[in-house]
Amino acid sequence: MEEQHVPPEPGAENVFVQKPQENLPNSTIVLTLGILSIVFSIWYISFIGVILSIVALVLSGKDKALYLHDPSKYTLSSFNDLKAGRICATIGLTVAIIFTVIIILVVFGILITLPFWGMID
Repeated sequence: MEEQHVPPEPGAENVFVQKPQENLPNSTIVLTLGILSIVFSIWYISFIGVILSIVALVLSGKDKALYLHDPSKYTLSSFNDLKAGRICATIGLTVAIIFTVIIILVVFGILITLPFWGMID
């Protein structure tokens, strides 16, 4: 007995076929910027750390919204990279703000005490 091949109904061929998952568009960039924000959050260049971490946090917010809208479309590893980058950016922002405040206080402290330096002999 010969088997007969029954063609699928129109539109039914894509029912069980899953689309390949893709990476979130900015997950690697967010991770890189998050790490760099920690690196650049030290002393005199802390403003660079602030800028990098703010950019990373904005990009991660957009990508997180994309992932939450359709999680099956994106890979879990790219979402984990996004979360790690967001954590690094938050740490970088916190450290950079602390160092920026310290620098501002030191600079203003020196500027305020300049007139009194002539009195010290």
